[in-house]
Amino acid sequence: MTILPDPASLVNEDRADGSIYSNPDLYTMEMDRIFMHNWIWVAHRSDLPDPGSFITTFIGQHPVIVSRDRKGEVHVLLNRCRHRGATVCEHKRGKAASFVCPYHGWAYGQDGALRGVPFQEGYSGQLDKSKHPLVSLRVEEYNGLIFATFDPDIMPLTDWLGRAKVWIDLFMKQGAGWPVKTMGEHKFTFPGNWKIQLENTTDAYHFPIVHKSFLDSVDNETQTIFDFVEGEGYVEDLGNGHSVMVMIPDLVDLEDNLDAPIPARFEALAEALSKDYPPEQVRRIVRAVGGSGFNLNLYPNLACSMAFFRVLRPLAATETEIRHIAIGMDGGPDIANEVRLRLHEHFQGPMGFGTPDDSEAWDRVQRGALAGYNIDILLNRGLGHEARRENGNLFSDVSAETGMRAAYRQWLADMTRTTDAEECA
Repeated sequence: MTILPDPASLVNEDRADGSIYSNPDLYTMEMDRIFMHNWIWVAHRSDLPDPGSFITTFIGQHPVIVSRDRKGEVHVLLNRCRHRGATVCEHKRGKAASFVCPYHGWAYGQDGALRGVPFQEGYSGQLDKSKHPLVSLRVEEYNGLIFATFDPDIMPLTDWLGRAKVWIDLFMKQGAGWPVKTMGEHKFTFPGNWKIQLENTTDAYHFPIVHKSFLDSVDNETQTIFDFVEGEGYVEDLGNGHSVMVMIPDLVDLEDNLDAPIPARFEALAEALSKDYPPEQVRRIVRAVGGSGFNLNLYPNLACSMAFFRVLRPLAATETEIRHIAIGMDGGPDIANEVRLRLHEHFQGPMGFGTPDDSEAWDRVQRGALAGYNIDILLNRGLGHEARRENGNLFSDVSAETGMRAAYRQWLADMTRTTDAEECA
């Protein structure tokens, strides 16, 4: 009989045992209790622009297809033929009328229904196609963000997102009046646990240290904007593991303060836009190009991070895949989207200043946490002056670890929940 780790003994309000980054048995529990029983982000609406559009991705360890059928409905389907288990789609994205297993040719519609079986007469009437569709997961959408879950009894997505919804709405104002769209991505892995990256999204404390090379690469005006550790920003617990880190309060709502001076680095863009757009719309576009002034962590796998989506996928206890997805204005001016891409490349790109430095830090956390035994990871920064808003949200200064505590509070709730399989054991 396998003795499972006791999560309650590993995580407290202000600290965690270092083994949470490396214990393979704990990782196996996480894949079940967290990634099988929560809403997991799988796609953005713009990834499925037309009937027949699809992408392939993962929910924890499970390969899935996210597709839009002929009626426009979105489906999240397990990428597994119901005959012998082969994947029925290996393309990352595209358009398809059906998904066909390469092993025996079973064909499935965009909604997962089994449409065709070669040489069906060999089953002598013992095969009912209606009983063997691709397994379909529960799927819901909020403001363009598509989530799926294995758990049929989970609360509605809008309830799960809760107080994070207002921040999603603010983040989507980067469309400057147009819908937001994805504009490509880059993907990489780092040799570390997924929770190391989860912590990073609301960690302002590291920014002036880890990202000094980035700060040295920008003009003085931009340096001042990103000098936020001692500023008026804050980190706030939004419930259900979600949190927000406000770094630049003036850029929380991109539709506010449109009369503010255009930053010098965007003056050339504003001049070019002024040939086709009125002054107020030019200012709105320029503010959107610069991105939002906050990072929103949607537990457990999505960050709406200033001006891009960061998606984590656990691969093993000590390996994680990260996707950085650039976003822009769907129908907006090409020149503005091009500037957004250049800004994305400057920090998040594989040759940029931010991602390589972050990855090195995550790698070193993983390696260092293996040293010694019973040595805690500290999560107590800002705890001494954490306060509660009228709506119940806990918050503290921008360099506080309030967001990490929010995530681990939900992690602990998930990990100490008894699953149906364990109740039957």
